[in-house]
Amino acid sequence: MSSLTPIRFVDYDPKAIAEMTGRVAVMVTPDGSMDQAARSANRMSKGAIARLIDSEGFKKAKAGDVISLGWPAGMQVEALDVLVLPRKLSPVEARQAGAKLVKGAAGKRLTVMAGSMNKAADLTLGMALRDYAFDNHKSPKGNKPEGEVVVASKSPAELEAACAPLLAVAEGVHMTRDLVNEPANVLTTTEFARRIEEMKGIGLEVEILEETDLEKLGMRTLLSVGQGSESPSKVAVMQWKGGAKDAAPLALVGKGVVFDTGGISLKPAAGMEEMTMDMGGAGVVAGAMRALALRKAKANVVGLVGLVENMPSGNATRPGDVVKSMKGDTVEIINTDAEGRLVLCDVLWYAQERFKPAGVIDLATLTGAIIIGLGHENAGVFSNDDDLCNAFLKAAKSEDEGAWRMPLGKAYDEQLKSRIADMKNVGGRPAGSITAAQFLQRFIKDDVPWIHLDIAGVASVSKDTDYAPKGATGWGVMALNRLVADKFEAE
Repeated sequence: MSSLTPIRFVDYDPKAIAEMTGRVAVMVTPDGSMDQAARSANRMSKGAIARLIDSEGFKKAKAGDVISLGWPAGMQVEALDVLVLPRKLSPVEARQAGAKLVKGAAGKRLTVMAGSMNKAADLTLGMALRDYAFDNHKSPKGNKPEGEVVVASKSPAELEAACAPLLAVAEGVHMTRDLVNEPANVLTTTEFARRIEEMKGIGLEVEILEETDLEKLGMRTLLSVGQGSESPSKVAVMQWKGGAKDAAPLALVGKGVVFDTGGISLKPAAGMEEMTMDMGGAGVVAGAMRALALRKAKANVVGLVGLVENMPSGNATRPGDVVKSMKGDTVEIINTDAEGRLVLCDVLWYAQERFKPAGVIDLATLTGAIIIGLGHENAGVFSNDDDLCNAFLKAAKSEDEGAWRMPLGKAYDEQLKSRIADMKNVGGRPAGSITAAQFLQRFIKDDVPWIHLDIAGVASVSKDTDYAPKGATGWGVMALNRLVADKFEAE
C-alpha cells in the first residue's frame, strides 16, 4: 500500500530559514502583509518577497495560490514558496492551499513555516491527501527522491496531536485510491480479501466468507454475478468495535466488482479498461474502516464488501435467467451488466439480518446514468431517512466531497415489474440511477435508515482534482469518517 510521505513537526524558528535546504514555504496575506517567517525570508533574499508583492502578478493572485521563487539570492533553498493566505480561512480553504503547496514539491523536502496558523492541521491534511502517486507498476528510473514534509509550528506537539486523526483518514483515502487504481489481474477477489485481512493488524475483526458459505446463506444473486469467472466470489466482513458494547453498529456496504466486462451483455471494447474501478464502493468501505481503526473511533461500525468478477463464459448468467435472492425475492436478469445491484442486495440483506444495524450506507459505482445527471462533481445520494441523509450531506460538504440528493418514489417501481419474477434487475433508460436505487430499497427493512451512494462519477476521474492526481480519488472516506464522528461516535 502507498505510504504517506513522512511529516515531522518542529519548533518554529524564522532565523533557521538561513540554513534550510529544499523548499521553504512562507505565508503572505492577499493585501501583502508578511508573517514573521516571510519577513525573515525577505531579508535573507534581499527583498525578493517585497518585490513580488509589488508586482502585477501578485495583484492577480487568489487566496490559496502558491508563487514560487526559484533559487532566491542569499538563501540555500532551491525554492521559496510564497503561500497567499488570508488570516481567516475555512478548513476547506486551508486544505486546498496545502494541496497546492505540496503538489509543487514533487518529492522534495518541503518545510512549511506555519507558526501560529489556526488552520495548520487542515493545511497538513491537504498536503497529505495530495501527496500521492500510483506508480507501483512503472519501471524505476534512477533513484526515486525521498520526499519529506516538515511543519514548523509554535506548538509542534499540540499540532502533531491534532493532525494524528486527520492523517489516519488520509491513510484510509490512500488505501482506497490504491485499490481503485490497481489493475484487475493484480487485484483479484482473492487479493482484495487478503489486503482486507491484513487490517487485523490495526484492530479490525475480519472474516472472509467463501463461496460455500455464501451458498449456505442463500446469496444466490451475488453468486450469479461471479459464476462466469474463475475468480471465486467472496464477502469480506470488517468489524470495528470502538463504541458501547450494546450499541447497534453503522453498516457500510460496498460493491466490489473487481472487473466488469458486462458478462453476456458484453460492454463495448472502448473504455472497458476503466472497469478495473468497478470495485470503487468496496474500496471506499475498506478505506473508511482503515481510517476508523487507525484513529480508534469511539463507535461501532461494520463494513461488508461483496467481491466478484463479472465475466462471460459457458457458465455465466444469461439474460432471461431468474435468480432467487437471500431475502427470498426472485429477480429476472434482463441485463447482466446491471450486476452491482445483484451483489449489493444480498450483502445488504445479510448485514441487516446479522448485525441489526442502526443504519446502512451502501456505496457503488452503480450506473452511468448518475454521470449523465451529475457529472464528475457529485455522487448521487438516495435515502429513506431525512435525518441520516441530511447528516451525511452535511458531513460531505464539510469535507469538500460533492454529494447531491436524488429522488425516490413508488412510481419508479413500475419500471421494475417482471412478467415472470418478483422484479427485473433493470428498468430501462429513463431514470436509470433512480430505478437502481429503487431496486436496492426493496432489500432494506422498513425500520432501517438507509443511504445509497452512487459513486460512478466520482470514484475515478480523468483529470486532477484539488486533492488527487487523475485516477482514483478516494471520494467518500472523509465524508463517512465525519458522519461517524458527528452522529455515531460516543462522547
